[in-house]
Amino acid sequence: MLEMRPDCERCGTDLPAEAPGAFICSFECSFCAECAETLDDICPNCGGELMDRPTRTAALQEKYPPSRERRFKS
Repeated sequence: MLEMRPDCERCGTDLPAEAPGAFICSFECSFCAECAETLDDICPNCGGELMDRPTRTAALQEKYPPSRERRFKS
């Protein structure tokens, strides 16, 4: 199950689990669409490819909650 991190690691933009527009690498580093495009879809942390992150419906978030740990370092 994906961790579903709540924010872009580069700019801090919120990335709700139920909303499209988030990108992840194989280590689940998470970025918004704008940052992923700026990074040319390459993760700056591991060099992996950034891919569209699937969404998680609100109904399933109670049973399988997304992460609340924010990764953005201002």
